[in-house]
Amino acid sequence: MAEPELPLISESGASWYWLLAGPAAALTMVFVQYRAGLGFRIMVPLMFLIVVSGFLGLQIKAARVHTSVELTPETLREGTETLPVSEIVAVYPDPENTVKAAGFMEKWQGRTLGLRATGPLEKWQTSRTLGEINGVPRGRTAVGLKLTGGRYVQAWARDHEALRAALIPLVEDRSG
Repeated sequence: MAEPELPLISESGASWYWLLAGPAAALTMVFVQYRAGLGFRIMVPLMFLIVVSGFLGLQIKAARVHTSVELTPETLREGTETLPVSEIVAVYPDPENTVKAAGFMEKWQGRTLGLRATGPLEKWQTSRTLGEINGVPRGRTAVGLKLTGGRYVQAWARDHEALRAALIPLVEDRSG
């Protein structure tokens, strides 16, 4: 049986350490009750523990499924979508122009809401994002890829420079 390939790049999407906010919220409520002179009543801290931990647990699990990244010599997995590295023809450098969210002043002054480009965009910047989500996740940066058949996509990662640096040799070794 062949050994599984070790990932060149791996990002989990979210940390389980955020679950510690549930017990922290419960302890905060115990402190608030004590300072208010109510004594110790278990129901409110218990509810905070359950609600905060439960909500964060769902969010963390979703982030670990949908915003995780893994690159092996054979595949690039972005969330739930897996792309064979053999389909990647080119990896593009960082773009000169980007898309930014409209700032508060533009919204306040009645200008166009939403996204605005800082200049002309490259073709890959307007292409489909890998994964089953409809855009680059918050806190991640896009990496432009050209695929076989003239298709363009946006890969993404927190450490986009490391992803790009790991992809370039894989693509060059195959094509060169």
